[in-house]
Amino acid sequence: MPPDTTPPASIGLELRNVSKYFGDLAALAGAQLRVKPGEAILLYGPNGAGKTTLLRLLATLARPSEGEVLFGGENVRRHAARAKAAIGFVSHSTFLYGDLTVRENLRFFGTLYALPRLEKQIDAALESFALGDRARTPVRKLSRGLQQRVSLARAFLHDPQFLLLDEPFTGLDAATVSTIGIFHSRFQTRRRAGTKDRSLGSWENSVRRPLGPCAPELIATGLGEGGEQWAVSRRQKAVSSKRKAVSR
Repeated sequence: MPPDTTPPASIGLELRNVSKYFGDLAALAGAQLRVKPGEAILLYGPNGAGKTTLLRLLATLARPSEGEVLFGGENVRRHAARAKAAIGFVSHSTFLYGDLTVRENLRFFGTLYALPRLEKQIDAALESFALGDRARTPVRKLSRGLQQRVSLARAFLHDPQFLLLDEPFTGLDAATVSTIGIFHSRFQTRRRAGTKDRSLGSWENSVRRPLGPCAPELIATGLGEGGEQWAVSRRQKAVSSKRKAVSR
């Protein structure tokens, strides 16, 4: 990939020649990806393709074995707190505390971000995700779908600049999926950025940079500066394709 000439202030999240190894297994190898403000990107592929690993790296929840993860043009480790405050992440794990109530969980995470008028923001999140009647319920007593709602409320609570959603619709009903779509539209309007994993139903119509398709041996895919699609596989370091990505 040619050197980046974009001013640092305009760069969002970036993976630069990132590899991640678990023992002898290369979950990612030489991955490069840039997410700019206002973009919506879809990652798709089979199980084990490295999608969750890629999102965890972007969310600063894992460190690369090689390469750099950048935020605002600088290594995320230099400004870890600022990067975390700019990111909302929903994954298979809810990152919630089972013995705390729904409200207590949101209060805990809101306190970490030093949010002003925290209780009002919690009330708004509870209302947005129809959790008001569950506010005093310990999370461990909630169904998987309700826990996912709380996880989404947690991710949106601090008004992040970037949303990283790893199969966010797990266990959700149609009404909650619609709510997420409303929030997503607001993000697009405000030129925020989002990166999603897997099938997103009606959201796919607004994804500007779908990355794929993924072969079973795929580790990561991305786009070059000229719009060409690239892929990294376990069988060889890099496999390039001249096929243009489809904008939707």
